[in-house]
Amino acid sequence: MDLNQVTIPSIDVNQSVVFYKKLGLHLIVDASPRYVRFEVPDGEATFSIHQVEKMPKVEGITLYFEDENLDELVEKLQEKGIQFTQLPKNQTWLWREAHLLDPDGNKLILFKAGEHRKNPPWRIK
Repeated sequence: MDLNQVTIPSIDVNQSVVFYKKLGLHLIVDASPRYVRFEVPDGEATFSIHQVEKMPKVEGITLYFEDENLDELVEKLQEKGIQFTQLPKNQTWLWREAHLLDPDGNKLILFKAGEHRKNPPWRIK
């Protein structure tokens, strides 16, 4: 089994398209303002956004995007006007993470984990 895609809600899909294009995702399906789908720059997964009338009121989704050059990516995104709630920081679980919110308040974590993403020292044998 392989993860194909993740879909998140958005009040304003067109505004979200602008944001995710700045992050470097490639738009491959445009049925806006109802639905859009992106390819991620690396790998085979896709990412989609569907329009909702109101955002869920429960703790939302957290999206993780990995990049080997995290610090450089964050600098480039800041130059494009992307605001971060946490700049790149080494975490105790051996990942380096930067945090931000998309236009609808969905949480994104850009990270670099390398081998530790699937094989941390505490992985179950």
